[in-house]
Amino acid sequence: MQKLVYRNNIGQELILSNSRPFILESVENVASTGANISTSHSAGQDGITIDSVNIKEKLLPVTGGIVGQDKIDLDKKREYISSIFNPKNYGELIYTNNSVTRKIVCRVQDITFQNNVGLMQKFLIQFLCPLPFWSEEYEKKEEVALWVGDFEFPLEIPDEGIEMGHRVSNLIVNINNYGAVECGMRIQFKALATVTSPSLFNVNTREFIKVNRTLKAGDVLEITTEFANKRIEMIKSNGTRENVFNWLDLDSTFLQLEIGDNLFRYDAESGIDNLEAAIYYSPLYLGV
Repeated sequence: MQKLVYRNNIGQELILSNSRPFILESVENVASTGANISTSHSAGQDGITIDSVNIKEKLLPVTGGIVGQDKIDLDKKREYISSIFNPKNYGELIYTNNSVTRKIVCRVQDITFQNNVGLMQKFLIQFLCPLPFWSEEYEKKEEVALWVGDFEFPLEIPDEGIEMGHRVSNLIVNINNYGAVECGMRIQFKALATVTSPSLFNVNTREFIKVNRTLKAGDVLEITTEFANKRIEMIKSNGTRENVFNWLDLDSTFLQLEIGDNLFRYDAESGIDNLEAAIYYSPLYLGV
């Protein structure tokens, strides 16, 4: 069983499956991988030297069909599908087969329709994926430090009082990236009271990322280290985001998750016990 969901950046969504009115026939190249290999050669050298290897963009041809109730309905559904797969918009494909569900960022390169046969019309859509990696549908989360509530209802408070909560703090956390390549992450710092200059340190590489700013109670700072999507934002109580990239310490590195184990330690210049930290990530795969 195969299913394909397309969501674009303006909130539109279309599902292609084995059910009418939008039928999925095939998705090609889901497991294909190409590479650009840069080489050099020196005088007298046997063979060549491979200088770099980069994974090429991915092109996903999708074939399917539209089934209408009558000719007018078929025309309307064709117009509808054309508006959703507008090349001016970008989006993501969520692909499900018999074993897994994966997603990939894409843009429609072109869409063509065949002549309709009765009340069915086939189409071909070419999706260009500039970043050729598939990822999991939902992010994974690792808590580094948080406060956990200790009471539940019905509640009886003894004379000596009751502990309302306790701090769970993994000063060092291990994240296992079981994908095919390194990947970025989303680091979230939440201040419960005053915290000065929170940071995250990679124990293996000795690299760190640090924000030179004092956070107040309720502040949520989010650092994204993904390729072509690096951001540092303050999330306000109403959900709006403020760009605070200029708070970044100049010696910082936008940390990546290498394949395998990655050891991280969180820190702050002061107020570390007032800091909650979590890391969100999604391993990347070459194919499905």
